[in-house]
Amino acid sequence: MAQKPKKSKTQRFYDRIADIHNLMMKVNGYQSSIAKLLRSLDLNLDKNSLILDAGSGTGIVTLGFYGAGFRAQKTFAVDLSLNLLKISREQFETDKQTDGNNICVVQGDVLKLPFADETFDLVLSCGVLEYISVEDGLKEFARVLKKDAKLVLIPVRPSLVGSILEKLYNFKTHSIEETKKIAESYFEISGVRKFPFTEPISWSKMVFLLQKK
Repeated sequence: MAQKPKKSKTQRFYDRIADIHNLMMKVNGYQSSIAKLLRSLDLNLDKNSLILDAGSGTGIVTLGFYGAGFRAQKTFAVDLSLNLLKISREQFETDKQTDGNNICVVQGDVLKLPFADETFDLVLSCGVLEYISVEDGLKEFARVLKKDAKLVLIPVRPSLVGSILEKLYNFKTHSIEETKKIAESYFEISGVRKFPFTEPISWSKMVFLLQKK
């Protein structure tokens, strides 16, 4: 009998805390904040666009994407944690603003995305690079993006709250300067933005809008 692939430390961690993590995202209002952010951006999408949520977690970014009024031909939500994907699938199917029929959840590694080069018109990624090499992550995101397509990157920003989250979630935040320097190898930096301070997501996250060269 073939052995099941061994779970990574990160996968085991999020499988354990999936329900609690989902509740925290809802209480903090992240979905609404992400929807407002995406609505303010010129993403140049249409009904034929293909979207990737890389490291999708509970689906909060994809829910925000649809909540912002965007529609796409297909959205792929990729995450290592099967438990997180189960939660996200349930939410995609029940959320009234989300087109669950056109969202495909995929268990996979963001460093080895199961997609061909230049597949996507937009990649969304929130709180993922903290678990992997920034260089390897951005290189892989660039690989699957079409030329001139955009990456909306929402990392944990260096801060007091970020330091606390590092210990709770066992990851490492990256400096803004480091992320910019590495990103410039693959992308044009269209902007670096902050969420309004009145929104809880601003205490831990920031935004890079990047366009593939």
